[in-house]
Amino acid sequence: MKLSLFNISNFRVDGGAMFGVIPKALWGRQVQSDELNTIELSLTSLIIETDGRVILVDAGWGDKQDEKFFRHAYLSGGSGLAGGLAGCGYGPEDITDVIITHLHADHCGGCFVNTPEWGTSPVFPNATYHISRAQWEWANESNLREEDAFLPENIRPFGESGKLNLVDEPGELYPGVSLRICYGHTPGLIVPVISFNERTLVYTGDLIPTIAHIPLLWNMAYDLLPLVTIAEKQEILQEALQNEWLLLFQHDPYFECCTLTETPKGIRAGRKGMLEEFTGGGSPH
Repeated sequence: MKLSLFNISNFRVDGGAMFGVIPKALWGRQVQSDELNTIELSLTSLIIETDGRVILVDAGWGDKQDEKFFRHAYLSGGSGLAGGLAGCGYGPEDITDVIITHLHADHCGGCFVNTPEWGTSPVFPNATYHISRAQWEWANESNLREEDAFLPENIRPFGESGKLNLVDEPGELYPGVSLRICYGHTPGLIVPVISFNERTLVYTGDLIPTIAHIPLLWNMAYDLLPLVTIAEKQEILQEALQNEWLLLFQHDPYFECCTLTETPKGIRAGRKGMLEEFTGGGSPH
């Protein structure tokens, strides 16, 4: 198995929205904000190459929306989707599977593009798309709370592709790659769990978007069911601590991953660093 992480792009969101009921006097000690109270996040995707499969986890915003849509996203940096793949040694045609953690625009929008000649076309022509059935049904019904994130131009092409695999239950997708399904952030959020070199890695996605979100009560205002998020985090964090799992973060612009440690205040980040520092040289921070 080979693992690669790459950042598609950084973007900015309101810091208060990212930390919900936690006051800025507390989260501001952990995360720097600007004069508009926004904080920087990354869009870090994971590639898993194993047993003849090249699996991409999430594909970023894409570019189907207009300039007005992205006006408040403040996109900057990163390598882009195609550039990030190339930097890891892959082309779009190499991707055999795409795991979509959920159908919010910043996670799924990059899977299809609009072209004058062909209309909506797949970025990954040989890929099967794996989405939980719970999320698929929820997103297609839409709701006032999430309608700005569930965009029909992003979601409809999956159903029309003929390559959509709806995941009904948690379990193994391919050898060494298992999927957990969570419901606090949005129904049917997929959390991939990877067995790699006798170690378990968890791509925490929007369940634990950054290292600063490890404390149980430090959660996003975007979560539909905050108490469920807390329970799901508690289960994964305790399991990860007990079994020395490595957490991989999708939205942390500074660290790709960390171990965990028990403190008087609860479970917190242990060693922090980049993935290669834990799996192939270098010294974790």
